[in-house]
Amino acid sequence: MKGKILVVLLLLVVSFSVFATGEAESDEQSVVLYSAHNQEIIDALVPRFEAATGIKAEVVKMGSSDVIARVKAEQGNPQCDVIWSIGGEQLEANSALLQNYEPEGWDKVEDVFKVGTNWLPYTGIVMVFIVNTDLISDSMTPRKWTDLSDPRLKGMISSARADKSGSSYMQLATVLNIYKNNGWDVYKDILGNFVLSGSSSAVSRFVNDGEAAVGLTLEDNAYLYVEGGGPVKIVYPEDGTTAAPDGIAMVKDGPNPDAAKAFIDWALSKETQDFLVEKMGRRPVRTDSAISPDLPPMSDINTVPYDFAWSASSKQDFVAKWTEIVQELGL
Repeated sequence: MKGKILVVLLLLVVSFSVFATGEAESDEQSVVLYSAHNQEIIDALVPRFEAATGIKAEVVKMGSSDVIARVKAEQGNPQCDVIWSIGGEQLEANSALLQNYEPEGWDKVEDVFKVGTNWLPYTGIVMVFIVNTDLISDSMTPRKWTDLSDPRLKGMISSARADKSGSSYMQLATVLNIYKNNGWDVYKDILGNFVLSGSSSAVSRFVNDGEAAVGLTLEDNAYLYVEGGGPVKIVYPEDGTTAAPDGIAMVKDGPNPDAAKAFIDWALSKETQDFLVEKMGRRPVRTDSAISPDLPPMSDINTVPYDFAWSASSKQDFVAKWTEIVQELGL
């Protein structure tokens, strides 16, 4: 009799353990993130988020255009919770896919960055040139966008594809914005010197490694190699550049809305913004975070106003024109 009672008790313990384990697993929160961040930043930030919140983060890394294409394809059955760090014009053009959300600490975000419809500013980005100082003399260093058309630089400039990369599209729009009616002529002359890459994050590495002499990239991507002691420097175009936020946003009807909000709150927190400044060379969107002392203040950079609505509404036409020129040049 005692043996039978012991067996029953053991079965109850095992059953309870299985039930409890299943309950714990079902209670574990997770969030799915589609991101164009470079892998180094993802690897640095995801463990910090998981440790701070106890929420498991699954990151699917792809180009900005691929992020939007995938969210569109999944619109009937969303698989993503948060779009993390892609160009603002792509988010603006697809704001119907996004869920409006006002995060914690919204009053600490710089008003100048509050430019989106259903998306939020994540970090401040600046379009720059990265130059390999072993390959390019100071006298030959490009100082303006128009300098990139120098015949001596043919095949020596690395750029991502404007039909794939949000930052590369913003670079195209920046030239068109600065040079207005002559914009396409200026850009075509520049494009003729490009070696195109499918990845914007690879541009700075190519320049650092000597595979290219000049690259068009984001300030933070370039800064990582400057800080790492590579033979490179950052040049801010004298004829003007764009300083604007990249974006973060909740996907409408995503599977884990509470975890999505928690991730956005965390990403825009002072602690995370300070970490992005200190370790990644990014510019914060918060008023209570300071930029890296190694970077110039915005007042020292010639920036031009950037209209996200114009950029977003023009994208299809601009990319079609860009593709036409690429084919014409045989790139």
